[in-house]
Amino acid sequence: QVQLVESGGGLVQPGGSLRLSCAGSGLVFRRYTMRWYRQAPGKERELVATITSAGAVTNYADSVKGRFTISRDNAKNTVYLQMNNLKPEDTAVYYCSEVPGGHWGQGTQVTVSS
Repeated sequence: QVQLVESGGGLVQPGGSLRLSCAGSGLVFRRYTMRWYRQAPGKERELVATITSAGAVTNYADSVKGRFTISRDNAKNTVYLQMNNLKPEDTAVYYCSEVPGGHWGQGTQVTVSS
């Protein structure tokens, strides 16, 4: 079955950086568009970034443009989210998901606080 495992979250100060990873198994990873979402307490899940199957096209939410970069390594069945200049409002649980399919991992917590 499809499994997605997110990692790399943690506590970071405002202005800091983190790199999230999402490792996929049980699917032909290179065939899927991949997305990162986040969900803050009391809020709906929000689409953060998208990357097409070969990595040629990326899209970002306005709130993270210029700060976050999505990338992938199909040889490692992994998609990444490089997050720079983090802000307190970036605090959330971050999830990855494949398109189509819509499976979810357990998420990884990102907390931005001084």
